[in-house]
Amino acid sequence: MTDLHTKNVYIVDLKTTNCYNCDSPVKSPEKTIKLDAKVKVNEGEKLDPAQAAQVMNSIANLTTYIKESSVILSAGDGVTGVLVKEEDPMNVEEVSFAFLSGNDSMNIIDNKDYLPQFSRSVTVPKESFEKAISLNVSVPFVAVVRFHNMAEDELNSIVLGNEVLAIEMGAPICNLTDKISINFRDMKYEGIPSCQSWNGEGHRPVWTDDGCKTMSDGDNITCQCSHLTFFAILLAPLNQTIPSSDLNKLTIITQIGCGLSIFFLSIALFMHFIIRNFQTSKIFIQLILAIFFLDFTFLMNNFVANLKNSVGCKIMAALMHYFMLATFTWFAVQAFHISLQLYTGGKILIHHYILKVSITSWVLPSIVVIALLIAGKYGEQVIHTDNNENNVAIRIKTSNIQISSSGKNITAILGLCCMLGITWGSAFFAYGALTIPFYYIFTALNSFQGFFLFIYYYNLRRSGETGGGLKENSNSNSSNSTLKTGLDNHENPYINQPDKK
Repeated sequence: MTDLHTKNVYIVDLKTTNCYNCDSPVKSPEKTIKLDAKVKVNEGEKLDPAQAAQVMNSIANLTTYIKESSVILSAGDGVTGVLVKEEDPMNVEEVSFAFLSGNDSMNIIDNKDYLPQFSRSVTVPKESFEKAISLNVSVPFVAVVRFHNMAEDELNSIVLGNEVLAIEMGAPICNLTDKISINFRDMKYEGIPSCQSWNGEGHRPVWTDDGCKTMSDGDNITCQCSHLTFFAILLAPLNQTIPSSDLNKLTIITQIGCGLSIFFLSIALFMHFIIRNFQTSKIFIQLILAIFFLDFTFLMNNFVANLKNSVGCKIMAALMHYFMLATFTWFAVQAFHISLQLYTGGKILIHHYILKVSITSWVLPSIVVIALLIAGKYGEQVIHTDNNENNVAIRIKTSNIQISSSGKNITAILGLCCMLGITWGSAFFAYGALTIPFYYIFTALNSFQGFFLFIYYYNLRRSGETGGGLKENSNSNSSNSTLKTGLDNHENPYINQPDKK
């Protein structure tokens, strides 16, 4: 006889020196039941997702016929599961399932401390049972079914372990605060894991990460999901790996370039707004303003990412995306403005022209960013590198440099390319053997873009021209612009010549 309050009872066999735990926290189901909705898979083919959905829909009807508290569910090759009933609806508790491998039988775990011993585990919280009862489920239960070799989605996504888990409780359970936990431990995989779910509709799965959070720690992956449905861990290809030495160098080039660009762009803005002895194109100044904030947010991005704050990361990503879109929009407006100047002969008669392009260039990117922010598309992006550690030293030498006329021409051309956003096109050549070299070209040109624009702006001030060769005189009804090119600075040698005798 044992005391009712005794938790564990052990039997010691003195002959074999073995000790058996009679109340083990790892329990096997009491009985095996074959489901009426069976999955049929032809040789060489994969499991039909529609049949898997039918299997899960048929489980709720079994609870009224099952007398045991737990049973093994079988629906054909590659489809097994476990169903557990809560005997007392007024006293429900969380239930955990675990198994050692994809082909191993599923066990019921009473003590969560034992879960790390298994490579896969699923924990269904108490809140999910309470929600099922509130949705008029007379006999609270949970069934976890494992599907092997299910057909891929339209994107041919790679599924970790080729395993899909489905959880059914007889009611649509969602918006859980105490989330369902799915753990895969000691898994060998290549790629970026992402916990995804499928609602069981359609002939092919449509995976989504809505309602699921992915946490990976080396070979261990944990999915925390707020709803019940089909679950799988999809593996996305790794981002292209670059040597860490190159990443360090590119980072330093970016920080120096953006820092210099911010410094010189702030000087240009100071010269425009404080020293008002020179009228500059308003479009060109707003382009400078957009690039200034883009470089500033880019520099702050690394600092915010190191804080490991998800909210701050999303806000910084949204701001950086907004100013990048605004910069590209102003690139397009600047190109359109120059083309319109050339077409109209230097005079643009459009009612509130500057106001219209300003509203378009600043408001349109905000609509895109707000929509993506609401959709939850911003987050952390990890750049994967190799394990090489290289120290990088950069030395900057300064000296007095005389800028020749050819140097000024090169600076003007480079400034014009930056003003029109042409330098961003170098990213299209970063392919194959040219990937790393063009990474450096792209980083140098675009991180120093603000500096090049300042040199261009400064040369325009000295030559008496305006931004982009454009000068605008606006009144209340229209925007009149005149185009002045470098040809105006050269004297015609055939004018004022002495008459021939």
